[in-house]
Amino acid sequence: MSQISSLALKELFSKISSVNVFSKAIYNRSFASVTCGTETKGLVLGAYELDTGNPSQRSFAFTPTAHTYDKIISGKLYFELKKSGPPIRRHEVRILYGLEDTFPSIAVVGLGIQGLGYNEEEVMDEEKEQIREAAAIGATALRDISQVEKIFIESFGNAESAAEGIVLGLWSYLDNKNTKNEESVQMPQLELFDSCDFTGWRIGLQKGNAQNLARKLCEMPANYLTPRKFAEQAVKILGNSDINLEVKTKHWLQMKGMDALLAVAKGSCEEPLLLEATYYGCEPHVCPVVLIGKGVTFDAGGHCLKTPENMAHMRGDMAGAACVIATLKAVEALRLPINIRALIPMCENMLGPRGMKPGDIVKAMNGKTIHVDSTDSDGRLVIVDALSYAATFNPKVIVDVGGFSRGTKNALGSAAASIFTNNDALWEQMKIAGIHSGDRVWRLPLWTHFTKTVRHCLPADVCETALNLGNSCRSAAFLQEFVCRGDWLHMDIYGITHQEEDMVKYLKPGMTGRPTRTLIEFLAQFAFKPEEENNQRNQKKNADYKEVTCKDESGNACR
Repeated sequence: MSQISSLALKELFSKISSVNVFSKAIYNRSFASVTCGTETKGLVLGAYELDTGNPSQRSFAFTPTAHTYDKIISGKLYFELKKSGPPIRRHEVRILYGLEDTFPSIAVVGLGIQGLGYNEEEVMDEEKEQIREAAAIGATALRDISQVEKIFIESFGNAESAAEGIVLGLWSYLDNKNTKNEESVQMPQLELFDSCDFTGWRIGLQKGNAQNLARKLCEMPANYLTPRKFAEQAVKILGNSDINLEVKTKHWLQMKGMDALLAVAKGSCEEPLLLEATYYGCEPHVCPVVLIGKGVTFDAGGHCLKTPENMAHMRGDMAGAACVIATLKAVEALRLPINIRALIPMCENMLGPRGMKPGDIVKAMNGKTIHVDSTDSDGRLVIVDALSYAATFNPKVIVDVGGFSRGTKNALGSAAASIFTNNDALWEQMKIAGIHSGDRVWRLPLWTHFTKTVRHCLPADVCETALNLGNSCRSAAFLQEFVCRGDWLHMDIYGITHQEEDMVKYLKPGMTGRPTRTLIEFLAQFAFKPEEENNQRNQKKNADYKEVTCKDESGNACR
C-alpha cells in the first residue's frame, strides 16, 4: 500500500513533464571535472546503526552510496568517522573535512536502524520519514557549520523523500530580516548525488517547495497579509500559471447571499473577499474536485475576545487557505490530469462596533438560519457559504481544510489532522496520502448524535454552539448541514499548523505548512482511478442525489 500513489505520481510526471538534465554526480573520479568556480560544495551521506546485541559494542554500516564512495577514496571516510567518536546514531551528524578535493566538507548523518518500512501501528512509512529527517539534519549542518553554497545529497534509497526533507529542513522565514546579516541561513543550491531518479527528485522538490510556500504565507504578520493583500499574493503566486484566479468582492458576496461570511467580517475594517481559482488538467466536462480553504487572516475572537496567549499564533488562522494555494501551485507544476475548483473565503474576525454578537441569527446562502453562540467559533461560519456555493460546480468531491476546533488539538495534539467524511473510500485515499507524506491523519465520527445536537436549536435551524465537549465532531456535523450534494471530506488542522519544538525534525519551530504534501498526494490519486471506477462512482452519486435547499447560480434548487 505504501507504494501506490507515489509510484503513480512519479510515472505520470515522467510522462508529461520533460526532465531537466541535472549534473549526474555519480560517485566517480570523473565527477571532479564538474566545477563551479570558487563555489564551496558539500556532500551528505548516510550510515545505519548495527545491533550487535551488546550496547557497549555498537557499530555502524554505510548506505550503499556511502560505501561505494568510501571505496573510491581508499577507506578514508570509514577511518575518519571511526576516529571521530562512538558509532553514529540516529539524528546525529558528523562533518569531516579534507578527505578529497571535490567535496571539502562531507556530512555523515545517522539514519538509525536499517530495513524500516510501513508501520501499521504508527500509520506511517517510517523509511520515508527516516530519509526526510536524515536529509534535513545533514544538509542543515553543512550549511550552518561549513556554510557551503552547493549541497549534493544521496537519495538514501528514495530521491523524492530526500528532496522533501532537504527543502523543508533548510527553509527559514527571513522576509522581514536584514538578510545581509543572515548569510548562514540562505538556501544553498541542491543537487542529487548518486541516483538517476530525477523524476522523483523533482516531485519531491515541488512538494517541499509547496509546503514552504504555505509556511511563508502563514508566517506573514497579519498587518502584512490582510484579506486584500492575501489576494494580491495569490495573484503573484498563480498569475504566471495555467490557473485562472478570480477575486469576488463584498458586493458579489452580498448578491449571492453569503451572509454568514459577511457577518464574521463585520467587526473589521478589512472587507471580506472570496477567491475562486480554476485548474483544468483534463477535459472541461469532467467534474472537478472542489477545495475550500479557511482564510481568516487574523482571529481575535470578535466580541468573545481571545486571551493574548490564544491570539499569539492567530496570524496563521488562514493556514487552510495557504495550503490550498500552495497545493494548486504544485498540482499545476506537476500537470496532474484532474480538474480543480478552489474556493477561499477571506476575512478578519475582529472586535468592532458593528461586529457580530453572541445570540445573533445569521442566514446562510442555502437558506438555513444559524444561531451564533460564540463569535470565537468563526471558522465554520466562514466556510458554510462556500460549501453551499460548491454545489454549483457539480463536484466529484468537496474537501474543506482549516483549523476549526480546539478539540482536535486536545485529542490529537500535533500528531495528526482529524478527518470527517461521508465516504469510506475518501478516508482510505486520504489515509494512504498521509502514510506517504509522513503527515498523518486520523478519522473521527460523523454520528447522528452530533447532528441532533447541532439541530437541537430553538431560535434557528442550526446552532453554532460553543460547548467544549465533542467540539470537533459537532463542528463537522454543523458543516455537513451545508453540504448540498455528493461526497465530502472535512479536514480539521487546528493542532498541526504550528509547532513550538522540533517534534518533526525537518520542520523548525513556527508555522508548519501542514498538510500541504498530504493534499497533493490525495489529489494525485484521483488522476489514476480507472475510468470504469469513476463512471460507476458518478452513476451512484447521481442516483443518490436528493432534494436540498441550496440554489445554483440560476436560482434553481440543487438536485
